[in-house]
Amino acid sequence: MIKVVADIDIPYLKGVLEPYAQVEYMKGKDIGPSSVRGADALFVRTRTKCDRTLLEGSSVKFITSATIGTDHIDLDYLASRNTAFANAPGCNAGGVMQYVHTALFAVAAAKGIELQGKTLGVIGVGNTGSRVAALGEHLGFKVLRNDPPKEAYAEDKSIYCPLEYLLDNSDIITMHVPLDQTTKGMADSSFFSRVKPGTIFINASRGEVLCDDALLAKRGELAALILDVWNGEPGAISQELIDAADIATPHIAGYSYEGKINGTAMAVQAFARHFGIEGLYDFVPGHTPVPRLELRDADGGFLPTPEVASRLLSAFPIYELDNALRGNPSSFEKIRGEYQYRREFVWR
Repeated sequence: MIKVVADIDIPYLKGVLEPYAQVEYMKGKDIGPSSVRGADALFVRTRTKCDRTLLEGSSVKFITSATIGTDHIDLDYLASRNTAFANAPGCNAGGVMQYVHTALFAVAAAKGIELQGKTLGVIGVGNTGSRVAALGEHLGFKVLRNDPPKEAYAEDKSIYCPLEYLLDNSDIITMHVPLDQTTKGMADSSFFSRVKPGTIFINASRGEVLCDDALLAKRGELAALILDVWNGEPGAISQELIDAADIATPHIAGYSYEGKINGTAMAVQAFARHFGIEGLYDFVPGHTPVPRLELRDADGGFLPTPEVASRLLSAFPIYELDNALRGNPSSFEKIRGEYQYRREFVWR
């Protein structure tokens, strides 16, 4: 029988694999070389680093991560040992879209900033950034998109702009890039030197794309700062940045009910296809329809910022998480682990 080691915090997974595999569940941080030595497959999240240290001498043939990111996976090492890998790209795109716009409108309403008609700059326009951009246009923003890898292969390159142009011309900047060698530390002093005074800055991608000192040096010129991800998380995150942020949350932008269903479904389906388990090819956890949220008026017109904020906050009371993190930053991982997944919404 196939032997599987799985992160116990992957939701809706227990009982799914058991008819086909012997499954051991563990906390992601506790998955180590001794526990994977006899395993054929791993189900992980971002807290498990899959590299030579973990896998050398093991019989692991397949790894799936129920997350969008791959920075916890040594893909070159996996290729060298012919270990197959699958992740869940786009699984939490709707949740991050919801987070960005809820936080943005909440802060703007609190500070008396009218957003309709402002320019929203989206850096990284993959599954998540494209959805942030689309909802932004629906809410009345002019949207600038920057994504050199996507632009290189796009038939219509006119929808993209250079990073410098975006930084010079955006009233709101939101980061949605993957973490790799081209993006690590990209938001540095040179980056922030081009950001206009009065800009709202949001990072819900990875903490490591930011240089903390550069952001702190710019903070006094920003209209608002929203951070969900942090250098050093979950442990040594910057108290100074928490204090500087208008909204500070513990890496839960993508923690929605739908996002977790999508991530688990994609992980199980990839596992099933790798091992030829036809009974799981189309597996999806049972769920109810995604609720609809109206964000324009009855005639299709734009609503005032406070009204949009009220509607978004009714679906996602984001300040509860902000208060929890501020109250006890050392509980970052506990707050994240105990978070009750919110529902996403559809708007079109």
